[in-house]
Amino acid sequence: MLLYALVPLAYLLGSISSAIIVCRLMGLPDPRTQGSNNPGATNVLRLGGKKAAAITLLGDALKGLIPMLVAHALHATPLILALTGMAAFLGHLYPVFFGFRGGKGVATALGVQFGLYWPIGLSVAAVWLFVAKVMNVSSLAALVAMALAPLIVWWFWPAPELIIMQIILSIILFWRHRSNIRNLLSGREGKISEEGGE
Repeated sequence: MLLYALVPLAYLLGSISSAIIVCRLMGLPDPRTQGSNNPGATNVLRLGGKKAAAITLLGDALKGLIPMLVAHALHATPLILALTGMAAFLGHLYPVFFGFRGGKGVATALGVQFGLYWPIGLSVAAVWLFVAKVMNVSSLAALVAMALAPLIVWWFWPAPELIIMQIILSIILFWRHRSNIRNLLSGREGKISEEGGE
């Protein structure tokens, strides 16, 4: 029963919006109404600088990491791991505590991947860092990394439940980035060096 309780608890933890809380504590504008209107680390970077963005990024990643580590500690099956990771991710995207208006899910998905198996998270992060360094576009780096993530999961831990989980996460993440994709196709997506992107 404790294992199955992990799923709703992971969703509730995911529903705690790091961006909104950080902005409130630091006296910054609500990220849902300023900048890109996205409560994520990149928008917080625009509104409050690197320190606020780093705290937000860490908080969002921990929301995915902690439930997965707890699931491992309880010897969860791949199915429970998959459901737990999905719940944390969906909590970030659709937080019950903040009117179901959440972020785009990159940091939380990465937290889930690190919590699932650290080489998976490290590989996805390496892809993100490489593309971000070469192309200087946050959203493009995230999209490439998450497009490759199902293959990375398959390579390190080829359990069908986990591969399906990652495919669903990647599809949803692409959907949440549809405005970024339009901007990328039209050449209007901002650069990381300009505090643009996600």
